[in-house]
Amino acid sequence: MRRVSVVGTSGSGKTTVARRLSEGLGAPHVELDALFHGPGWQPAEGGAFLAAVDRATAGDAWVADGNYRAVVGEGPVWARADTVVWLDLPRAVVMRRVLWRTLRRALRREVLWNGNREPLSGLVRWDPERSVVRWAWTTHAERRQQLEGAMASPSCAHLRFVRLRSRAEVEAFLSGVGEARAAPGG
Repeated sequence: MRRVSVVGTSGSGKTTVARRLSEGLGAPHVELDALFHGPGWQPAEGGAFLAAVDRATAGDAWVADGNYRAVVGEGPVWARADTVVWLDLPRAVVMRRVLWRTLRRALRREVLWNGNREPLSGLVRWDPERSVVRWAWTTHAERRQQLEGAMASPSCAHLRFVRLRSRAEVEAFLSGVGEARAAPGG
């Protein structure tokens, strides 16, 4: 496990898990959101996103988190990855996390990528394109269906899928990675 894609719906803990996994593996962390969202939440133009992802995943070890269709699935991240870690947590857990995370970020005015901040209005907007909370709700079942299909697809046969369905499974997996690295020869 040297080139890892961490996927799951918004609020599932992708970035947190990817950071811990990158530390455990001694591999760079690639946060796809940071490559995609420019200042003012503007998406990277044209092929700039693909080029940035291509550069970030050119090495022999990395941990990337994110679900962007342009780069996962048939894109360069999964083409290069050896492992996909899927955070398939229950919708109730995801919603609790994304609500608290959005509220915390908005109230603390946390700077995310390229100077962007989550607005407090993200908690109440109905449009999923303008509210990460609504996005997490509306994409949860779709993301599960997509990833179950990918696991069964011959085009993904080169990938090892690790499907984690609870916080306990996530912790056990991450502990195992740290223990394997700390072991002699690991």
